[in-house]
Formats: sequence, C-alpha cells, structure tokens
Amino acid sequence: MPLSIINSFASWVLKQRIHQIELFIKYPNEVQEELLMNLLRSSENTVIGKKNDFSSIKTYRTFTERIPISSYEDIEPLIELTRKGEQNVIWNTPIKWFAKSSGTTNAKSKFIPVSSEALENCHYKGSKDLLCLYLNNNENSELFTGKSLRLGGSKQIYEDNNTFFGDLSAILIENMPIWAEYSSTPSNKVSLMSEWESKIAAIINETTNENVTSFAGVPSWMLVLMNKVLEKTGRQNLLEVWPSLEVYFHGGVSFDPYREQYQKILPKKDFKYYEIYNASEGFFAIQDLNYSNDLLLMLDYGIFYEFIPMDTFGTVNEKAIPLSEVSLNKNYAIVITTNSGLWRYMIGDTVRFTSLSPYKIRVTGRTKHHINVFGEELMVENSDQAIAKACQITQTEVVDYTVAPVFMKDKEKGAHEWIIEFKQNPADIQLFQRVLDETLQSLNSDYEAKRYNNMTLNPLVINVARPNLFYDWLKDQDKLGGQHKIPRLSNQRDYLEQLKKLQLYL
Repeated sequence: MPLSIINSFASWVLKQRIHQIELFIKYPNEVQEELLMNLLRSSENTVIGKKNDFSSIKTYRTFTERIPISSYEDIEPLIELTRKGEQNVIWNTPIKWFAKSSGTTNAKSKFIPVSSEALENCHYKGSKDLLCLYLNNNENSELFTGKSLRLGGSKQIYEDNNTFFGDLSAILIENMPIWAEYSSTPSNKVSLMSEWESKIAAIINETTNENVTSFAGVPSWMLVLMNKVLEKTGRQNLLEVWPSLEVYFHGGVSFDPYREQYQKILPKKDFKYYEIYNASEGFFAIQDLNYSNDLLLMLDYGIFYEFIPMDTFGTVNEKAIPLSEVSLNKNYAIVITTNSGLWRYMIGDTVRFTSLSPYKIRVTGRTKHHINVFGEELMVENSDQAIAKACQITQTEVVDYTVAPVFMKDKEKGAHEWIIEFKQNPADIQLFQRVLDETLQSLNSDYEAKRYNNMTLNPLVINVARPNLFYDWLKDQDKLGGQHKIPRLSNQRDYLEQLKKLQLYL
C-alpha cells in the first residue's frame, strides 16, 4: 500500500477523536465530576475503598473530608503491598507494572503504579491525542509517510513477585501497540539499551538512513543526540539528514532555554514544535495549537484534578480546590486522583492557568524546586525565561544551569548564586548577568522588591561552568538520559556545591 494512502488513513482515524475532546472542552466540570464518581465506584471494594467507605461518598466535598491529600511516603505502604503481589489494595484491577522514578532530587526510588487502564486510557490515549491535535491543525501533514525518532529513558524491565518495574518509557515500549512500534525508530532493542553512550551511537547508526518525519523526547537530551547526528554525518543541519522532518514533540523540561539552538539546526520557517506534559503518574496536557505555549488540560484520561494555591502551600491555610474554582495566572500545586489507584496524590509539579475556557496551563516548576529563602518566590518559569532573554541579548547559548541561595551571614545580605554551562561563553559576562537580573525583576515582583536598592538581595552571582560539567555530574550519579536533570532552583546549596567541587576536576 502506498505511503500516501497509509498517511491519509492514519490521519482520518486519529481525527475521529476530535469530537470527544470538544465534549470535555464544552463540559469540563461535569466531565471531571462524573470521572471522580466513576473512580470511587470502581474502587469501593478495594482495601483503601473499604477503609474510607467509598460507597457512601456521593459528593466532592465528602471526598475531600474522607480522604487526605498524600505524598508518596504516605501511600508507600499500600504500594509496597501491591508490589509484593497483593491485589485489590488501591485499585480494583490487577496492577503488575510500576514506573520506577527517583524524581529529580530524591535518591530513594519511587514505584508509581501503572494499571492497564492507565496504560490504555491515559498514556497511549495521550500519545494518540497528541497526533490527533497536530494533524487537525496541519491538514497537509505527511507525518505517516515516515517514522518518529523517539528518545526515551533506558533501563530494562525488572521482575519482583510477579510484578514488574522500570523506567516509564521502558514500560510503554514493552506494552506498545503495533501501530506505534511500526511508526517508530529506533527498534525496541536499541531504545531499551541501558548504557547511554553506546545507546546514542546505536540510535545514530539505526536512524540516519530512515525517513524520519518527527522526533520525540526531552529537549536537553534530544539536543545532545541531534548534535551527535550532525557530527557523525558531517551535515550542517538536521534537514540535510532528514528532509521530511516537520515536527518535534517535546516535554520533560522547559523548551525556552533550548529554542534558539533548535532553530539553528532546524532552519525551516514552518517547522512545528509541540509540547506535552506527562509523567510516571499520568499524561496531563497537550499543546493544542500551532506556535502556542499553552497546554490543553486533558480531562477524560481517568485523572481527577485538584489544585493547591502556592501562596498557602505548606501552611495551616493550605486547601485544595477543584478545577471549577481555579483562577488565571496563579501558581498551583497539582493533586491527582487516578485510574492507577493514586488518591489525592501530590505529584510535586506547579502550574498556572492561562485560559479557563478551555482550561489551559503552563508548567511553572516543582513544589520543591523554587527559591523562597528571602520571600522572593522565584519559580523555574521565571529563571528559564530570564535565561532565554539573556542568551538572546548576548548572542550566546546555555547548556544547563542551577541556582541556589547565598544565605545571610553576619551583616552580609543574601543573594542568588548561579552556575551556568554555556555552549559558548558570552563575550560580556557582566552584560549577561545584568540582563538576567533585570529580566528576573521584570518577571517577578517579589524578586524585584527584594532586589530594590540591594535591600535584601545583593546582585546575583554567576559561576561559569567548565564544558560537560552537568553531563559529568549526571554520569557520576548514573542519571544519563531519560528525564533526569539537576534541579534548576533549590532552597539548599547541595547541588551547587557538588557542581563547584566537580568543576575543579577536568
């Protein structure tokens, strides 16, 4: 069958989903309320359902009174019971898959339950909806005349008590539908290689002769791969390697610090970038329009959403609210209840709403990854945008960065200390520093107030990292590839001090 016919048929099939998406856009709160009740009814006879008498919960208010908001540590005992083979504990169907995630900061691993419902109706549904929305916006797309180059995490699947755990991407590949495997490259064997540097070489060998029309992965690691492709092939840009490239589906970290670098190696005016927001716990949101920075919150994936305003987070006044009560341009911590048995679970991410009809969000950071030592409430969204602006003004590029507080001592005021690895160092580091500081002040009024006349905060300090410093740190921690990264912002100095120490060793 000609590829053009396959492309047309695949596009038609995927776009049949549009009317269902339009339904939850039109009736968002009703869809969410019905979903919550279905989750409760499904789990009435589980251990957690009986303990909290799910059968008598008929309203959202009763749900919030009966079930406390939880962290991983709170629910770990129930997850461990399930991992040991006991079923009907947190969810009513057998759970045999667990996404192993150490997060960004914790050395201790988390094992996030992944039910068959979550695989089919959340993770894979999200992947199909991403294609659906993209194709709906790009009628002339020839996406399915070629393949998608995917770059996921590595690690293999491990078995324990007839349950299995591994990186989420490994679980998704292991359970991948035939249509997804057929349309992807590299092969599953290469995708699941655990040694990062060997894996990169194998991906290059296997994909450079394929007709790649799209690629998907975390921007920081994908950039490493793409630069290696150019180095190996001797080409100037990626379109010389893959002439039919039309879109990059990305997520995991903010795209802002990397945007200009991608535009250099993808010099095509109408090239598309589509952002997704997914995690081990679920697939949450998708960019639904070309050239947009906003993500449509997907409301029918078996996930019920609640939000904690960050201005009360961690205080005695902390309170979760449903989707119907959120406001525009306010930072919230996300709480989810899912079809994998996570009940009122804090995933650790923060978002703000950019639209309430439909509900659209931008990811602003992590509940643990912000700096608020001096009342400045600096979020990752602020630092990413400021870095991007400073790079643009000084004509430079950043590989990675992290920021930590300089604590007040004696009569000395506080400050923020940065360590930044540049692809090419700025010609004028003082100009870069000034633009960075001024942009942060323009984006964040709390930071601006603390910086006013150096009242609380002295000017920020920049350490220029040696080449490959961040890569070397991740390699030392066995965290190469996947969604691993050093926290961009921290209230402690641990990561910064480790990097400064490693800075001394070439």
